[in-house]
Amino acid sequence: MSTQQRHARASKGQSSMTKALRHLVLVLGDQLSVDALALKDFDPEQDAIWMAEVDEESTRIVSSKQRTTLFLSAMRHFAQMLKDRAWPLLYSKIDDPGNSGTLVGELENTLKLFTPQKMLITAPGDWTVLQNIRACAERLGLELVLLDDSHFLCTVREFKAHAHNRKQLRLEYFYREMRLKTGILMEGKKPVGGQWNFDHDNRGSFGKTGPQNIPAPSRFEPDQITKEVMALVNTRFAHHPGRNESFKWPVTRAQALQALSNFIVHRLPEFGLYQDAMWRGEVWLYHSHIASALNLKLLHPLEVLNAAQEAYNNGHAPLAAVEGFVRQILGWREYVRGIYWTQMPEYVHLNTSNANAALPSFYWTGETEMDCLKDAIGQTLEHGYAHHIQRLMVTGLYALLLGVKPKEVHEWYLGVYVDAVEWVELPNTLGMSQFADGGLMASKPYVASGKYIDRMSNQCKGCKFDPSQSTGPEACPFTTLYWNYLITHKETLAKNPRMLMQIKNVNRLTASDVEDIVQQAKAHQRTHNE
Repeated sequence: MSTQQRHARASKGQSSMTKALRHLVLVLGDQLSVDALALKDFDPEQDAIWMAEVDEESTRIVSSKQRTTLFLSAMRHFAQMLKDRAWPLLYSKIDDPGNSGTLVGELENTLKLFTPQKMLITAPGDWTVLQNIRACAERLGLELVLLDDSHFLCTVREFKAHAHNRKQLRLEYFYREMRLKTGILMEGKKPVGGQWNFDHDNRGSFGKTGPQNIPAPSRFEPDQITKEVMALVNTRFAHHPGRNESFKWPVTRAQALQALSNFIVHRLPEFGLYQDAMWRGEVWLYHSHIASALNLKLLHPLEVLNAAQEAYNNGHAPLAAVEGFVRQILGWREYVRGIYWTQMPEYVHLNTSNANAALPSFYWTGETEMDCLKDAIGQTLEHGYAHHIQRLMVTGLYALLLGVKPKEVHEWYLGVYVDAVEWVELPNTLGMSQFADGGLMASKPYVASGKYIDRMSNQCKGCKFDPSQSTGPEACPFTTLYWNYLITHKETLAKNPRMLMQIKNVNRLTASDVEDIVQQAKAHQRTHNE
């Protein structure tokens, strides 16, 4: 079936669809909201919406089966909603005969048949996608109108203004500005509870007894659309990482709202205390599991923040838990987006530590003797999900200490997690996790020994490695590599006020201790740098 035949079928029964259009509104796979600014003045009598599924979005950086399933299913559900509204829609399915396999290819095929006065698009979440679409419009001599993404509370222009003339960018100052701007958890110009940050109250572990009576997360049984996508992905992307048999993520706005409500009612009260805790075999714990819905624009951040604030106001959740959650949505989420758009395209290539090891192959299989990594990677491949401490202080920490090329780490995170869109994933991975930007985003490298994982989980119990040992046959690789990292980068780290205590500990090591650690680290690196 040709592009023309596909579009004729898509527009069948929509008499308003003509070759001469006022606006062709481009809707990308992470822009699934009818409240987008690009659709604000949509007129079904003279406008049309364009959407395209393409191989490129799953192969440019290899996307896991869970992630690809989420995007394709959510797109098809959104398309069905548009059809139910009788809004003219030009939609390319990934398995349509003649599909070019690229966004620009599909757009150019459409523009051979329809000539809009303008193309409208909400700002994409990927720098390369934006450049490719801009180049296509310029090549064809068509006006492309780029509109702000209203599913953020800080525009890129506002972030640039915040960053102007600052020697250092720090989340805390940005976060306070956003609290003042939105009024979230504020009493006039003062923070509710008399302080901005309750982070010190949000570092609990489960103790020896482990988590008790964990509320069930919202999981959604696949409908016919999702089942068809699951089958397609398993055939078309059979060799891609992960599995999608357990796929139950929200793919519609109704499901996303249900997932939000479930979190607010059942898990938010304990979220703060246990947000950094881990436990072997426990995937969901007290986290929200709404990041993918937020990033697909099935939820608006303000409705999420208002729901959390209301839970505090009515006494349902303590302030420390609500503030910790608000900081993730109003602080980190907006902050990393600002970092991304003000630092690209150079940002993706930063590697200030000159890390040059390859990502170990077990990141694609979970087959490793290190129990914490086996657990985190295993659930990632099974569900397309791991919570932020598993990402930062297990999979990310190991890659940082091993000296893996930051871009390879970035591409793994972007490919395997269902909530990964480049604007949010890249700064979190390259900046916060790998410290490859030299401190532009975070004030220190997040490095720790195996003792941190032992303190925050039960994953060291039964593991063949001992987190208290840095050398010898039972030494935990995290602990060995941690000390080796501090030794290797001592001169640079000594200039960072937040690393002084750790450097003092390094300076207490004897020359013999240093030699033993370095040699054991080199042996481990030779084994795992595949």
